[in-house]
Amino acid sequence: MDDATAPHAADSHDLIRVHGARENNLKDISVELPKRRLTVFTGVSGSGKSSLVFDTIAAESQRLINETYSAFVQGFMPTLARPEVDVLDGLTTAIIVDQQRMGADPRSTVGTATDANAMLRILFSRLGKPHIGSPKAYSFNVASISGAGAVTVERGGQQVKERRSFSITGGMCPRCEGRGTVTDLDLTQLFDDSLSLNEGALTIPGYKTGGWNYRLYTESGLYDPDKPIRDFTKRELQAFLYKEPTRMKIAGINMTYEGLIPRIQKSMLAKDKEGMQPHIRAFVDRAVTFTVCPECEGTRLTAAARSSKIEGVSIADACAMQISDLAEWVRGLDQPSVAPLLASLRHTLDSFVEIGLGYLSLDRPAGTLSGGEAQRVKMIRHLGSSLTDVTYVFDEPTIGLHPHDIQRMNELLLRLRDKGNTVLVVEHKPEAIAIADHVVDLGPGAGTAGGTVCFEGTVAGLRASGTLTGRHLDDRARVKDTVRGATGSLEIRGATTHNLQRVDVDIPLGVLCVVTGVAGSGKSSLVHGSMPAGADVVSIDQTPIRGSRRSNPATYTGLLEPIRKAFAKANGVKPALFSANSEGACPTCNGAGVVYTDLAMMAGVATTCEECEGKRFQASVLEYTFGGRDIAEVLAMSVTEAEEFFAAGEARTPAAHKVLERMSDVGLGYLTLGQPLTTLSGGERQRLKLATHMADKGGIYVLDEPTTGLHLADVEQLLALLDRLVDSGKSVIVVEHHQAVMAHADWIIDLGPGAGHDGGRVVFEGTPAELVAARSTVTGEHLAKYVGM
Repeated sequence: MDDATAPHAADSHDLIRVHGARENNLKDISVELPKRRLTVFTGVSGSGKSSLVFDTIAAESQRLINETYSAFVQGFMPTLARPEVDVLDGLTTAIIVDQQRMGADPRSTVGTATDANAMLRILFSRLGKPHIGSPKAYSFNVASISGAGAVTVERGGQQVKERRSFSITGGMCPRCEGRGTVTDLDLTQLFDDSLSLNEGALTIPGYKTGGWNYRLYTESGLYDPDKPIRDFTKRELQAFLYKEPTRMKIAGINMTYEGLIPRIQKSMLAKDKEGMQPHIRAFVDRAVTFTVCPECEGTRLTAAARSSKIEGVSIADACAMQISDLAEWVRGLDQPSVAPLLASLRHTLDSFVEIGLGYLSLDRPAGTLSGGEAQRVKMIRHLGSSLTDVTYVFDEPTIGLHPHDIQRMNELLLRLRDKGNTVLVVEHKPEAIAIADHVVDLGPGAGTAGGTVCFEGTVAGLRASGTLTGRHLDDRARVKDTVRGATGSLEIRGATTHNLQRVDVDIPLGVLCVVTGVAGSGKSSLVHGSMPAGADVVSIDQTPIRGSRRSNPATYTGLLEPIRKAFAKANGVKPALFSANSEGACPTCNGAGVVYTDLAMMAGVATTCEECEGKRFQASVLEYTFGGRDIAEVLAMSVTEAEEFFAAGEARTPAAHKVLERMSDVGLGYLTLGQPLTTLSGGERQRLKLATHMADKGGIYVLDEPTTGLHLADVEQLLALLDRLVDSGKSVIVVEHHQAVMAHADWIIDLGPGAGHDGGRVVFEGTPAELVAARSTVTGEHLAKYVGM
C-alpha cells in the first residue's frame, strides 16, 4: 500500500470498545460502539442498560478525568471506584444528562438552576432605573447586611484604631427570607383554648397528659395550669407560646423550658416530611399553613429590587413571564453597552423554547419540575456548547414528552451527533429508537435473567432479529372495541391551579380514564392540584423512592415485618434479631454485608465482610429457621420463589404472601428480596412504589406516567394490571403520553391546545375511538397515526 493513501494513525480509533463488563447484573459482555454516531440501548426494564451505559462507560470516563486533577483537588471530589470491566478503550469525555429530579431546595428556581437569572441580574444592575446597586441587590438569595466597628491597623510600628463600616445590599425579602411563602402554625390545631392545661388542652401527637412533654408546660410555674388558655394574660400567653429556651427546675429535675411554637418547629417542622410517621405527617399537614408572603407578594424580592425597572418591567415581572414571552421582550431591548450579555441571554431563552420548555417561567421552583422537564433543563447547558468529540449520555430523554414533542427531541439529539459527538441514549420509545445509527439490545430478561447482549447492529437488523425488543418494535395497540361504562363521576369545577383556565370537567369513576396533552398543558395540575377535598384518592407521583444501601425491597414494601414476626414466633425470640439494621446485625460490618475502607482521595474499597460472608447477620441468628430456611436464605430468594414458600405448608404467612403477590403483579418476580434499593433501575423503583401503594385503602388511584422506564413488553403487563384494578371496583386515572395506554383507555380527557398559557383548557373528552375519528387535537392526530387509522 502506498504511504500517501495510508490512513493517519490518529483516525484508527473510531470505536469505543468495552470487553468483559460485569457491573451489577452484566454477564461479562463485550460491545463495540461507533464514535460520532447515535447509539440507542434497548431492553426490558432491569436488563442492564444503565449498568452498561452509566455505571461502566460514563463512570470510567468521569473517573479518568478526575484522575487528571491534583490529589489536593481530588480530595474534594466524589471518589469513584473503577467499574468491573476488563477493557475500556477509546473513551472520550462523557457528559451525563440524567433524570435525577432537581433538588427541592425552596430557594432554587428554574432561573437560578440555569444561568438565566444571573444574566438578568447583571442586566438590571446596568440598565435598571432607579439604579439600586450591584447584581446582588437583585438576588433573592443575598440578604442585606450592614455593620460598623473599630479595626486595629499597624502604621509605622504603632497600632492605630480606626472606625470602619460596611454594607451589602441584597435583594432578599426580609420577611420570607427569599422563599416567597411564609409558614404559620394554625394555633387551633395545637390546643383547645376553652380548656385548661390540666384538662388536656394540648392536641399535639406525642403530648399525652402526664407525659414529660406535657408536664413541661403544666409544671413550669409560669402560668396557672388550671386556667383556660383563652383567659391567659398577654404575658402568660407569650411565655406559653414563644419563650426562649430557659434552664429551670421542673418537677424536681433540671430541664430546658421552651415556648410551644419554637419547640414544635424544631421537633417536627425541621424534619423531612417523607421520613415522618403517618400520624405526625397528618398533624403537620393540618397545623402548618403556607401563605404567600404579604410583604413581597411571593416575588421573594425586596421593595427596592422591585422598584428598579427597564422599560416599565421589573426583574420580578421578568421572572414571572412565560419564557417564550420573556425571549420576545429581551429581543426588543437594543442597548449597545450590554450587547454581548443580551446575546447570550437571548440564546439561553431561545434554547428553552426550542427544547419545548417555553411554557415555564424563571420563577418556577425547581423542585416542582417533573423528571423529564428537569432533564431537558439540564440539556439547555449543552445545546450551544462548542465542544465536539464528546460523549453525551442520555437517560430516556423522551420521558414526559408527548409524541408531538418527541419529534423535536429527536432533532436535538441528531444535531448533537452532527456536531461530531458520540451520543448514547437509553430508550424505550419506538419513535426514538428509529433514529439510531446503531442499536444495542440487552436482555433477554430482567435482573439475573438479563445482562447479555441479544443484538447489536442497525434498526432494520433489530426488527428482523426476533429478540423481545425486535418483536415488539412494530407493536401497535388497537383501540378497544367496547369500553366500560362509568359508575359515577368526580366533579372538578373552576380549577385554576397553575395554568388551568377555570376548567370544569367530570372525571368518570369505575373506569380507566387517561389524561393526555402536550408537556406543560396542565395534566398534573388537574389530577394532583385540583382534586376536590375529601375525595378518596391514592396518588402515586413521579418522586423517586429514596433508599440507602441498607434498604431493600423487603424493608421498603413492609414485607420484612410479617417475616420477622413469623421467625420470632417460631423460635420464641424477639423480632429485632431478624433485622440486619437492628440487634441481629453482624457486629463486624454492622449489617451492611460489606466493609468499606476509605482511602482518602483514592477510590474507596468495599470488601465482603469475612465474618458473616456478606449475609449481614450474626452467626447465632442464622441458627433460627422457619420452614427449614434461615433469614439470610429467605432474603436471598426471588419474589417468585418467596411467593411459593410463604403460600402453603409450615411457612404459610398470609401477610407476607399478600405483599409478594402484589410485587409479582407489577412484574417484579425476578427481584431478590434482599437486593439493595440503590441497585434497582428507575422503572423497577417506580413499580416497587406502585406495588406498595396498591395496598392503600382508596377507591381512586391517580398514576403519573406509570410507563416511565418500561419496555414495550412491560407496558402490556402494566395494562393488564390496570385492568385488574378497575375490574376489582377501583377507579384509575392515569396521566400518560404512551399511545398504547391511550388506546387502552375507556375515557380520554385531552388538555391543550398548547403548553403554558396556550394550554390549560379541556380540548376533548370522550372515548379513544372518538378521539381518533375526530382528529381534532394534536393527541388525536398522533394516536390515529399510531393505531394506523
